[in-house]
Amino acid sequence: MQESGEDYIETIYLLKKKKGYVRSIDVANELGFSRPSVSRAVGILKDDGYLNVASDGSLELTEEGVKKAKSVYDRHKNLTKFLMITAGVSEETAENDACRIEHIISSETFKGIKKYLKEHKDEF
Repeated sequence: MQESGEDYIETIYLLKKKKGYVRSIDVANELGFSRPSVSRAVGILKDDGYLNVASDGSLELTEEGVKKAKSVYDRHKNLTKFLMITAGVSEETAENDACRIEHIISSETFKGIKKYLKEHKDEF
């Protein structure tokens, strides 16, 4: 899955947790994208089996979509924490950087970061 697909999946997942429902317009507003861009992405995610669109237009992640979204969100949260702790940057900077890094980091490096955070949790 490409970076943009991961961003859409993560956004849908977080909006669903926050609001209880998600529509394409919610995603467009959250990401600052046009409705046609979101419609195109929704179609791709639906075709790829990550998303269903209900008759009322609400977006529902499939089991595979939820799994993928949780994975992306886990990388985002842990990278943000890691950057704040090790680099001493603000939460805003860490969030922005984590959002970019989460899409390209290797699973080996990410496992190492999670291990580091777990081993040093009492120090923070």
